[in-house]
Amino acid sequence: MIELKNISYIVDEHGDKNKILDNVSCVFYDKCLTAITGQNGSGKSTLTKIIMGILKPTSGKVLLDGKDITNMGVDDRARLGINYAFQQPVLFRGLTVKDLIDVATGVENSVPKACEILSRVGLCAKEYIDRDFDKTLSGGEQKKDRTCTFFSKAR
Repeated sequence: MIELKNISYIVDEHGDKNKILDNVSCVFYDKCLTAITGQNGSGKSTLTKIIMGILKPTSGKVLLDGKDITNMGVDDRARLGINYAFQQPVLFRGLTVKDLIDVATGVENSVPKACEILSRVGLCAKEYIDRDFDKTLSGGEQKKDRTCTFFSKAR
């Protein structure tokens, strides 16, 4: 369970303070799908980046199963199973899917190990292991491949 307690995020732009989030509290329960909706500029992306640790809140706490993780980094949160899938995945020209897995894990994985990682996110290793990580992959395939790199780091 992820709990946000009194989360605020203020940006100081040339002396003008802009409140992006103001005293937000909510709970995200395990094994439940939660959608965050709102108008453009309402703070949805900021909120998810705070949960992931990409941004630090100006005030408030982020709790995971009751433990304060507010000051924990992105990599530590990924190891705990908190992941962030970008709306438009970054493309890496010249890298294959296996290359991306190697970069993400920090080691050169054997092909069977890389295939195991791909299988965890529902990608058929035979179809993807040697494919270029570029525009030939659909948006969903790119997100799955990026997710598998988080899985491989977290395990």
